[in-house]
Amino acid sequence: MTSLQISLLAIGGFTLLAVVIYNQWTARKNAPRQADFEPSSELPESLSLDPQGPIEPVMVDDLASFPAPDKKPSIDALIDAIAPIELESLVSGDAVLAAMPHTRRVGTKPFSVEALNETTGEWETPHAGRRYSAVQAAVQLANRVGPINEIEFSEFVVKAQAVADDLNGETNFPDMLEEVARGRDLDQFASAHDAQLSFTVCAQASAWSPGYIHQHAARLGFVAGVIPGRMVLPAAVQGAAPILSLVFDTQAAMADDPALSAIREFTMSLDVPQISRTDTPFRLLRDASNMLSQAMDGVVTDGGGRILNEAQLDSIALDLEQLYDALDSRELSAGSPQARRLFS
Repeated sequence: MTSLQISLLAIGGFTLLAVVIYNQWTARKNAPRQADFEPSSELPESLSLDPQGPIEPVMVDDLASFPAPDKKPSIDALIDAIAPIELESLVSGDAVLAAMPHTRRVGTKPFSVEALNETTGEWETPHAGRRYSAVQAAVQLANRVGPINEIEFSEFVVKAQAVADDLNGETNFPDMLEEVARGRDLDQFASAHDAQLSFTVCAQASAWSPGYIHQHAARLGFVAGVIPGRMVLPAAVQGAAPILSLVFDTQAAMADDPALSAIREFTMSLDVPQISRTDTPFRLLRDASNMLSQAMDGVVTDGGGRILNEAQLDSIALDLEQLYDALDSRELSAGSPQARRLFS
């Protein structure tokens, strides 16, 4: 074998080795990042939404320690058409429950019944074993589907009258045209003051596995939601709506081997009217998006691929304060029971 042949073989061997090494490097670089399951007693301070320290993940078993929400009557003259039912005598909770219709909706609107507790003198959802001196039925005037219409109001009258008949009561109904007009006015206000914000965090280099996203989000207090590919930041009150949600590809989360799923973006969302201003939800949305993008080598965008800068985020914050003020002025403060029902 000549020296030329030996040189060509050597060059070919080095070239083949270089190709193999490059392919391995490329495959490793493009593989989705995996979660690091090494136990850690402390979370990085830079990954905390709480200025006093990290937010620990909240497990289902811990929910019993959460403060319970205020138990207030669900019917409210601000957003409901109400039909009082006068009773001839006290009725049992069992009788009221038996008189209630099987469905709690009138068209696309919630239908509800409350009773006046003889002992406490307060309106409440009927309970078996209690006695009541009065009953009222109501239908919600508007929600995100739209305002109540004449057909829905007529259906409300039929259902409420059936409850009254079963209890041997007399019903007084509000004027249909006035209530429908109130529903339209309420819907117009809600449509002009509804806001559902979302930011998209996009990977700049390597994609992420579902486990990698879960691990980083859990460090900020997010917990897995019921739907695969969804995590939520729980409220401090049991039963309240989650403050934020984080959503990524459901199919990737349900894959046979999720570790091989390559995810290049996820969405952080805030339903503004559902969360109280005192919870500083936009600050949490902003901080969580920035912290996760920094920790995971990503960028925060508006969903259309445009990177959001601090000046734009400051402008959104100012607009939100004006929206909060408008909701307060209408007695529909964000996070209140009335607002949560109206914007649903």
